[in-house]
Amino acid sequence: MNVIVANKYRDALAGLDIEVIKKLEGEYTVDEIIGTFENFFFNKMILDVTALKDYKNIKTLQKLSLSLDVDKVILLLDGSPETSDPEYLSDLISMRIYNFTMNVEGVKWLYEHPNSYRDVAQYHQLDTTHGASYNNAVPSSSPYQEFKKNTIICFKDITPGAGSTTLTYIAKKQLARNYDVVAIEVDKHDFMYFDEDKMYSVSSNGLGNTISKYSNSDVILIDANSSSVAEGFASETIYLLEPSKIQLNKLLARDPNVLERSKNKKIVLNQCMLSDQDVSDFEYETGLSVFYKIPPLNDQSSNNADLDKFLVKLGFYKQDVSGGESNKKGFMGLFK
Repeated sequence: MNVIVANKYRDALAGLDIEVIKKLEGEYTVDEIIGTFENFFFNKMILDVTALKDYKNIKTLQKLSLSLDVDKVILLLDGSPETSDPEYLSDLISMRIYNFTMNVEGVKWLYEHPNSYRDVAQYHQLDTTHGASYNNAVPSSSPYQEFKKNTIICFKDITPGAGSTTLTYIAKKQLARNYDVVAIEVDKHDFMYFDEDKMYSVSSNGLGNTISKYSNSDVILIDANSSSVAEGFASETIYLLEPSKIQLNKLLARDPNVLERSKNKKIVLNQCMLSDQDVSDFEYETGLSVFYKIPPLNDQSSNNADLDKFLVKLGFYKQDVSGGESNKKGFMGLFK
């Protein structure tokens, strides 16, 4: 279900053909909106920017982006000189707010075709140094310096056999198209079966030395297995859940409190065939926030476009998520 926060465009948004669970009309402070929706389950938020007090101050949007999942927000701008200024739009993109438009038709489009960075990169000003330092922002000097050397991404299974080893292997192959990547598995020797270069098996005790050895790499991927040491080295840890009923019930039987401990972790549903609505129901029932869902991947394929979308969301903006040229005919209503 969706929520709408509207003010100036309340009548136009009333005609949207979507299911709405909650609607606010009027003008609200950013703290009031955060307080209302921070722990409120919703699929998408349609936010009329005029409903946000002091919306022309980009720091207001920054505060919103730090508290809500901006991937779920579709921002309807008012076309004022301030919100149509290229600098303002670039700052939105730096905050990972990619779904913004200046008309209701654009809202309808973005609801069904959400943007990735690739779709809005043309509006991102990369040769300036203005603006605040945003959480998870892309540095303004280059879109391809989003992660400094060396970024360490750790994959760790929560449900048994959630696929961290194969996912590490496929992610390594996919990222190697654009980055210098090394993969390390801890306390196992499954990598030997992939017959791939720059993939190493080490013990927990030797992990630090191996990371130091390859510190000039752009990216180091770690398959943590059962190691508790690996997470301490990581810039980002991705916790994998296979959301099948049998795996979840086994997990809860072994550790009834595991979901509660996982609430603030970056959860990815791996090998997942759930629909978006199923994922929404899963979030509601478990209290978890799902960062991404990855479908079953072909580990023999030379190109996994579904995985590229996940990698772009992590910040690897060199990855091609279009499968070729974008079929979008323009950014709905942004420039007239």
